[in-house]
Amino acid sequence: MKVFKFGGASVKDAQAVRNVSHILSLFTQDKLIVVISAMGKTTNSMEAIVDALWKRDEKKYQELVEERYQFHLNIVGELFPEAHFSIYHELETVFDRLKNRYNQPLSDNFNFEYDQIVSIGEVISTMIVEAFLKEEGHSTMWIDSRKYIRTNHTYREGEVDWGKTETIIKDQLLPEFKLKRIAVTQGFVGHTSEGFTTTLGREGSDFSAAIYAYCADAESVTIWKDVPGMLNADPKWFDNTVKLDKISFKEAIELSYYGATVIHPKTIKPLQNKGIELHVKSFIDPNAEGTTIQASGNYDHLVPSFIFKMDQVLMSFTPKDFSFIVEQNLGDIFQLLAKQGVKINLMQNSALSFSIVFDRSKIDPMQLVELFKGQYEVRYNEGLELVTIRHYDQATIDRVNVNKDILVEQRTRQTIRMVMKDLG
Repeated sequence: MKVFKFGGASVKDAQAVRNVSHILSLFTQDKLIVVISAMGKTTNSMEAIVDALWKRDEKKYQELVEERYQFHLNIVGELFPEAHFSIYHELETVFDRLKNRYNQPLSDNFNFEYDQIVSIGEVISTMIVEAFLKEEGHSTMWIDSRKYIRTNHTYREGEVDWGKTETIIKDQLLPEFKLKRIAVTQGFVGHTSEGFTTTLGREGSDFSAAIYAYCADAESVTIWKDVPGMLNADPKWFDNTVKLDKISFKEAIELSYYGATVIHPKTIKPLQNKGIELHVKSFIDPNAEGTTIQASGNYDHLVPSFIFKMDQVLMSFTPKDFSFIVEQNLGDIFQLLAKQGVKINLMQNSALSFSIVFDRSKIDPMQLVELFKGQYEVRYNEGLELVTIRHYDQATIDRVNVNKDILVEQRTRQTIRMVMKDLG
């Protein structure tokens, strides 16, 4: 058993769906669970539909639903040139229900409504892909993750009930492979004990693949992307990137923690727990080697990795009474930051001050100034870069700090983190 995950870019149009069929044809001897995301940017569009529903803007709601219907209908039209295929009726039925959803009662829980609607993007995507794969001669079955992955009631961030999910998958899904070789299912979604749909957080389809692999005792997971594998830096910010051929689970978790975006952070841990290899491969060149994430750490030091976070804010808190920063101060600061939903990317304290670094796009720093000004003198710099280098040496440091003023620097034996201002 192998688990494959195809993201939105790998099923963004008819040609991309055909490519998925081609990739699966390279694995004719394997039983496969194929986890698929919503097509292209559909999740963003579905979020806009939820927003229009919540604001009771019927005109916009119906326009957005119709736009998504036409988007998917165009893809179906290219894949199934004759109108007798049942997928046309199935697609129309789904969107008719979505259009009629506007006239049904709303709950008072936005996150609940979000999950019931946004998850439809994955359902539609898998319906189309599975129908095409079947038409191409693949031995496929469509399965509904909303019946297999059990979560709690935390809508938009469902926490997996691992014991119940494993039981459901082993008792109800795995026996189906006696009849069919490929199961096509949705990423990102799950269900509560009452059967309500939940989602696992944005980019949660990687996590879905790991859940299925863990519960089915799969031999490997492959995430198919539009890059050759995991790179040692984001090519948007760094020239001459290098592919990481093989790294450990531990290293992948470290890179995810510091902000590397190729692998969803929750994905790695369940695979590590059962020693299931994770491959990151290119759907553009499926025969290329890609990156393998596995148990051994022998390869981690071979290539330095760079993680860049732009548009950062460095904020410092100093007690107005000139007292020392002690545990009580830190507890109060953390509590207030948590209430504001601030995610701290780096922190540092001295005897008299405590500093944090966070994304400017997530919160206006002036909000925090107002929040803390009663007890603390608050100062901040914005427009900064946070650069993390794993397995650094002086040459790698010199490579990134040209014409930069380093405001904060933290080092361990394997990692250096620098908050820097561009000198122009």
